[in-house]
Amino acid sequence: MATKVHVGMETEMNGNGVPETFKNNWKKRLIEFSGKMKRSPGWLWRTIWKVGREDPRRMIHAFKVGLSLTLVSLLYLMEPLFKGIGTNAIWAVMTVVVVLEFTAGATLCKGLNRGLGTVLAGSLAFLIEFIATKSGKVFRAVFIGAAVFLIGTTATYMRFFPYIKKNYDYGVVIFLLTFNLITVSSYRVENVLKIAHDRFYTIVIGCGICLFMSLLVFPIWSGEDLHNSTVGKLEGLAKSIEACVNEYFNDSELKENQEKSSEDPIYKGYKAVLDSKSTDETLALYASWEPRHSRHCYRFPWQQYVKVGAVLRQFGYTVVALHGCLLTEIQTPRSVRALFKDPCIRLAGEVTKALMELANSIRNRRHCSPGILSDHLHEALQDLNTAIKSQPRLFLGSNNNQANNMLALAAAHAARHNKPEKDGHGVSLPSVKTDSSALMEWKTKRASEQAKENERKVLRPQLSKIAITSLEFSEALPFAAFASLLVEIVARLDNVIEEVEELGRIACYKEYNPEEDEIIVKCEKPPVDVAKNQLPTHASD
Repeated sequence: MATKVHVGMETEMNGNGVPETFKNNWKKRLIEFSGKMKRSPGWLWRTIWKVGREDPRRMIHAFKVGLSLTLVSLLYLMEPLFKGIGTNAIWAVMTVVVVLEFTAGATLCKGLNRGLGTVLAGSLAFLIEFIATKSGKVFRAVFIGAAVFLIGTTATYMRFFPYIKKNYDYGVVIFLLTFNLITVSSYRVENVLKIAHDRFYTIVIGCGICLFMSLLVFPIWSGEDLHNSTVGKLEGLAKSIEACVNEYFNDSELKENQEKSSEDPIYKGYKAVLDSKSTDETLALYASWEPRHSRHCYRFPWQQYVKVGAVLRQFGYTVVALHGCLLTEIQTPRSVRALFKDPCIRLAGEVTKALMELANSIRNRRHCSPGILSDHLHEALQDLNTAIKSQPRLFLGSNNNQANNMLALAAAHAARHNKPEKDGHGVSLPSVKTDSSALMEWKTKRASEQAKENERKVLRPQLSKIAITSLEFSEALPFAAFASLLVEIVARLDNVIEEVEELGRIACYKEYNPEEDEIIVKCEKPPVDVAKNQLPTHASD
């Protein structure tokens, strides 16, 4: 049977009737796939090395999980243990996989939620079973079905409560699972009580192994992560401000930074601050579960760390706006910027020193230096104010005729460059005519309408550009925005200092000592209501 070739197809066929392009594409794909397979071992090794180098604790956690699974598998592998527990040992393995988390607080949260949910569900299921066994078989089935519906509906609706969802959502899920398994299976299985006991024991064994690994074998504390992340955010903001101001007055590579803003160190410095809200809240909740593992006699106020993070995000928004001044289309000439370079750089340096001092105070758990806001900061502000007042013509233009000639220049520029283009989009005929005069009339009308539309489109951007360039003081406007944001950063620095000092007061940080000869602790025990408010703040993810 002859091969059918459609009109317009010029693909060559081989002896078997397969197109040559199809065959070449498959060869190309095979070559690309083989190249990827050859490169995959190197890519895998680089990824493993990168992940471990970023945080070596990840490797420790991986070994802890592997060791925990090995220990819990002995319930199956060792004959005496398997005879005592049986096939329910799989619940211990499931518990280790689900409960063991990266930090001790997260493991405690999940482990206690799982244990509490299992105990409550088992108790309620046995109560339902006790009531159901006193009735007939038909009523027993109806009663179990009604109980499952009522408990399932009520527990699921309670998951939407903000406090329950925030703290005990995982426990409610385990409660629903255990309650339904015991209640429904009790209708067909006689020894459901023994099965429930075995499952409870295996879950306790799995949770015990997880807690042992999390608390005693190279523990990773959520509170320490929150503490270190706060220090890192302060240092990142300090580096971003310093780099931003230095780059603004040394703009030889502004174009490259505009194209690669995501790889800019300025962007990296404040990115962690803007993305920290959910992380800070989660770490604070997990930290509230953790035992008191420090020398202090009470818990650290982890919620105060969340407040510090909120203030740092507000501070970071100003840094983002400051960074945006480097990426604007209109830039102040370098000669104008040079007039204000010295006070701006000194002001940014003082802000950077203050942020680094705050970071060091939190890192070392001590109060801030009394001279954190030094006289040099106020001197830099005064010098910047004096420099701006010394150049009034840059910010207050004196030529009024340029604004009057703006429209005339725009109209002339648009008239020179506008030419009618023939395009039939968006035109509809009111009626259908078949003679040549109607066709010519329609073409003339379409051309005139298109010319007017093009004139409006071109006039608007040209008008805005001429309006900007015709203003004498426009070259100083970008710097005015930059300077105002720099002053706003100084104003918001006070809020950051206040929150950090409040953190030091509640957490009993040691007093500042320049020589660090001795540790002086000066604090009062936090109020009882503060401690109670922190104790129940548990995470459930």
